[in-house]
Amino acid sequence: MTNNVMITINAKMRGVFYKMGIAKVITAAEAAALIEDGATIASAPFALAGWPEEVALAIEKRFLETGHPRDLTHVHAAGVGNRLERGESAWTAHEGLIKRLILSHTDFQQKTMDLIEQNKVEAYNLPLGVILQLYNEIARRGPGLLTKVGMGTFIDPRFDGGKLNTKAQEDLVELVNFAGEEWLFYKKFPVNVTIIRGTSADEKGNITFEKEGVSLEWLPVAQAAKACGGITIVQVERIVKSGTMHPKLVKVPGIYVDYIVVASKPEYQQQTAKTFFNAAFAGDIKVPTGSIPPIPLDGEKVMCRRSAMELKPGAIALGIGIPQAIANVLSEEKADHLITPISESGSIGGIPGVGGDFGHHFNAEASVDQHAHFNYYDGGGLETAFIGLGECDIEGNINASKFNGKVYGVGGFINVTQNAKKVIFTGNFTAGKLKVKVEDGKLVIEQEGKFRKFLNKIVQTTFSGKYANEVGQTVMFITDRAVLELTPAGLVLTEIAPGIDLEKDVLAQMEFKPIISPNLKLMPAEIFQPTWGKLKQIIETNN
Repeated sequence: MTNNVMITINAKMRGVFYKMGIAKVITAAEAAALIEDGATIASAPFALAGWPEEVALAIEKRFLETGHPRDLTHVHAAGVGNRLERGESAWTAHEGLIKRLILSHTDFQQKTMDLIEQNKVEAYNLPLGVILQLYNEIARRGPGLLTKVGMGTFIDPRFDGGKLNTKAQEDLVELVNFAGEEWLFYKKFPVNVTIIRGTSADEKGNITFEKEGVSLEWLPVAQAAKACGGITIVQVERIVKSGTMHPKLVKVPGIYVDYIVVASKPEYQQQTAKTFFNAAFAGDIKVPTGSIPPIPLDGEKVMCRRSAMELKPGAIALGIGIPQAIANVLSEEKADHLITPISESGSIGGIPGVGGDFGHHFNAEASVDQHAHFNYYDGGGLETAFIGLGECDIEGNINASKFNGKVYGVGGFINVTQNAKKVIFTGNFTAGKLKVKVEDGKLVIEQEGKFRKFLNKIVQTTFSGKYANEVGQTVMFITDRAVLELTPAGLVLTEIAPGIDLEKDVLAQMEFKPIISPNLKLMPAEIFQPTWGKLKQIIETNN
């Protein structure tokens, strides 16, 4: 931010701010001391983006020293952490600190997954977009959220109601009949404390987020606390003079902010799960697309190439999991200008980051607030969703949320897959130490996976094949060695990879036998070559 005047905060100035009735600048320890036992804390993270880490660590430190606060409820939409020690794991590592979790995703926090599995915390899994929209309902003091999202999945109360373990007893989701239709009703919850992270705060508590690479649900989560008579604590990098902020860059006005904590270390303001700060993610610079290296030729690249062939000119598409690399394939093939990639985070256009940078885009065209962005998904605006392939049964139901007893959560999976016009599940045919390579234009299985993914019965339904057929969705399954399609009659095998034996490598690795298309053919031979060069033409001729 230009022309901002930095201010050194001292105890005397904190007192002046407090007397003026505007946001009070306090330390992280002082912020932690404000949290009461049994409070519900809402945050707005996306991995480490938006996560007020210094405040969170101070809460943990106070608990370890005093035993308080305890029995907290933590609500967050996207996952929080870096799959190591940072994020929510700092809290859930200690029994007694957290009593209840309401979240969409746990994959970024191993200790949280363990706590849920061991039944040591009440855990509820709600779709990411539902939590975001619940913040809006709470902020306006509405009764809760009425939506179709989750119908036919384990979120549906006719199944698990989003409960992740036996310790979770309360029903947070109800099946209701409204205007002659079945809907899911998600109950609201109180928000006693909101903790969020920004970049700059002025003397009146107005908050800007210029160094964040994504635009999250900062405003509705702060409004929710205000509507509940709670408090909002914001961790920032710096304090600036009032009047120096551009008003349109203020995402959270000072009228919603009660306390400000200035981070004592730069690492507490890390931009993504793996990147401290990238100016391209923040939108400050554009990078040459040629500087993004091509991905190596392997089974994953083959899957991403084959998946990209399903795109139409002007398509708006999202990739989660392995399909994130479709954007790299499009860039390499000089076809990225033909479609608009988007991410759950609200990033639109450019080239999506992968792995720990997921949700952040190089050369993004726009960054929409995440809570508003999910209206687009729920409203059916997404043309094509490319989603990682978990487990699949004979009816085309997908489990993408629970494996080997570990709860990974749904994230935005249900919002996206239930409402996209076309859903393509992309992933390896088997799992567990699978080794494949591409050699001489063929797929070679060096070591078969230990676990089958096409099963008679899946543990949890995260995507309903029956619902997809009822609403007329197009659903495909693109793997390293085969392509299948969902039809009202069942799963139909339409393609296999060059070098693959139908009986040994496909049918013998499934617990059920799919319908074999009378027009079964080989996957395109060109996508198994080091250099392809045909994707642009394929997309341009799709209709």
